[in-house]
Amino acid sequence: MRIVSSKRDRRILLVGFGQIDKSVFQILGSELPKTFPYKVIFAATLPIPAEAYYRRRHQYFSPIFIKKLKSVPHKPGDLILGIVDVDLFVPGLNFVFGQADPQSCAAIISLTRLRPSFYGGKENSQLFARRVLTEAVHELGHTLGLPHCSNRRCVMYFSNSLMDTDIKGYKFCPQCQAKLKNRLK
Repeated sequence: MRIVSSKRDRRILLVGFGQIDKSVFQILGSELPKTFPYKVIFAATLPIPAEAYYRRRHQYFSPIFIKKLKSVPHKPGDLILGIVDVDLFVPGLNFVFGQADPQSCAAIISLTRLRPSFYGGKENSQLFARRVLTEAVHELGHTLGLPHCSNRRCVMYFSNSLMDTDIKGYKFCPQCQAKLKNRLK
């Protein structure tokens, strides 16, 4: 899969679901262009879809957010990144930090479990910002067709826990960086 658009036309559209702190958009707006040759644009704020909530689990079904993101006006070659502050899940997993659909180039990340306070820790804005960036880069990597990586230090490594997210960080390993470069030619 290759992204077909001129380099200067490439955009990452940020879409907030519900109330998202402006600092999250500022972090992503300043940091994502350092990893991806895309212009980052705040595109929209959408309501949290009520139909995504599963009362038994007290969580939200991630694929419904992806479906909503597909309806956001965009151009061919755009990547769409949704940001939400609710706990997400998919079938077969207790929770997810995010999810991506490479066919539609849409992805969602959840802020909820990225906060140290979710696990009873003290708030740490730098750690939170790093985790947000890590999950955003990971899911955007999937929208560009990158699979999970076996290198624990690569951003494309599957995070089974927050410890995995903290270990891997937001950088691609050399192999995934080469795959990304090839997809962006």
